[in-house]
This record gives sequence, C-alpha cells and structure tokens, in this order.
Amino acid sequence: MADCDFYEINRRAREDPAEFVAECDRLYAMHVEAAAVRLTDGVDSSRIVLLSGPSGSGKTTTAKLLRLRLARHGVRSHVISLDDYYRTVDLETHPRDEEGGIDFENPDLLDIPLLTAHFAELAEGREILVPKFDFPNQCRDMSRAVPLRLGANEIAIFEGIHALNPILSGPIGDRARKLYVSARSNILKDGALFFKGTWVRLARRLIRDEKFRGTPATYTLTLWANVRRGEKRYISPFKNSADIIIDSFFPYEVCALRPHALKVFETIPENCPRREELSGIHERLEAFEGLSETHLAHDALLREFIGGGSIEY
Repeated sequence: MADCDFYEINRRAREDPAEFVAECDRLYAMHVEAAAVRLTDGVDSSRIVLLSGPSGSGKTTTAKLLRLRLARHGVRSHVISLDDYYRTVDLETHPRDEEGGIDFENPDLLDIPLLTAHFAELAEGREILVPKFDFPNQCRDMSRAVPLRLGANEIAIFEGIHALNPILSGPIGDRARKLYVSARSNILKDGALFFKGTWVRLARRLIRDEKFRGTPATYTLTLWANVRRGEKRYISPFKNSADIIIDSFFPYEVCALRPHALKVFETIPENCPRREELSGIHERLEAFEGLSETHLAHDALLREFIGGGSIEY
C-alpha cells in the first residue's frame, strides 16, 4: 500500500497518459504474476484458494487474470463465485440489518455447511456439484449446477467478499491459500488526505451497477452504509490472515473514472443520508485531469466497471 500524490497524478495524466496507464498496469500485472508463482509452488499441498476483498475491489478480474497466469505455469484453475453459495432467500430466517432489511452483507446468508463440505471433497479429489444462484428470483437453481473434480495440477479459486472469514476458511485450515484484494491506496494533496481508496471503490461500484446491473445510483447509495458496516464487521478484520495481498488501486484510475463518476454523483438525491460526504467526492473528482479510456488495455481491471473490455463477466 503506497499513497499517491494528487499533483503527480494530474501531471502524468496530462503529459504522458499512455505511458502512465501502461506503467500502472505493469505494476499490477507483476503482483498478479507473483501471486501465480506462489500458488504454483504450493499446488501439491493446497488445492483450494480463497480470494477475498470488499465491494468494488476488482476481485473478479483479479481471479480471471490469475487463472491465465497460472495456466502459463502449467496449473489449471477453476474460478468459483461464492455468490452461487447463497441460500434461497427466506424472509423469516435470513439475518436483518439495523434498519430491519435483509442483511445482504452477512456471511450467514451463505450455505456454510455445503461450502465446507465442498472444500473437503475437492481437497480429497472427489467430485462436487457447484451450485448456481438465480439472483432475479433469489433462489438456488440446481438445474444449472456444474460438476467439478480437481485433477493433477488443478486448483479451485473461491472468490467472494467472505472468503477469508473464519466461518468459511476455518474448516479448510492450512489446506487453503488465501488472497486479499482491495483498492487500498489513498491520494494525498499537499501531504493531506484528498481522495480515499474507499471512494474509488464506491465510484467503481456505482458505475458498474448502473451500466451493467440495471441498478440506479440512488439505490446503490442506499446500500452503501450497510456495505461499509459489513466490511468492517465481516471482511477487514480477516485481511491480515491472507498469504498474499494485492492493492488493486491504479493511480490513473480516478482520471479515467472521472467522466463516468461525475454523471453518477450528479444524481445523488437530496434526502440521501450521506449526501454531504458524497457531494464532497463529486467536488474532488472535478479537480482531476480527465484521461481517455482509449488508453486502457482491453483486459484492464477498470474494464470490469466501465466496460469495453475483452474479459467476460
């Protein structure tokens, strides 16, 4: 984790945007490659990989790029979303948040017994049926389940916000390798905090939800307080248990996100509980130079949120 300088970001975005982007992308690629090497070295003893990170951290892209890197080292990997292990929604038994709604950040929404059984079965070379969750209908759809058995030089990467939570990771113990991914760096101006890494993740999620999930920014903003509360309770406390930590923040990205994010932040409703903070984010975004997304590679992590990339999600 290394903080970045506001003035240097704007200078690079203005004077040499293409090299600025390429330089940041190379550093991230080096981290992914280093992770792939470490996982390759332990493939015989650890068949299960747990990849965690908070909302908007780029977990999915990191997992997919990691799979490509592992393949170059002769290791085949299968990326499995923990979202598919959600239990069918039950309004009577599902945990509630402070406002009385279903607490979608709570790990108890996952089918923990099934997950831990699958960890053990895969580690022992047995076949499992990976479930599929039907999000529109909020239920499990086993008609779409996929069989999986790990062969020689194969690993399973379980990716999701709760992957490092001990209620998931505890039963598999030392037989799992653990990764944590998040946009962790902040941007400083004259030595003072100017733009938080947390705000970068919020901007990413707002843009993605509106562009690809049909979710208006106004709705995502109503969820954000509970998302942050869930991170502090269920995700951040366990990040230091990771064997590998990858910072998915790119110094150029605030400049690249700027045109998309400004449009989203203009829609903040007057009655939004965090309107003052969100308005402040909008004002600070305006202080950054713009950077055309034409400089971004087709497999850039930011494509997960703004689109136009070559990776399928």
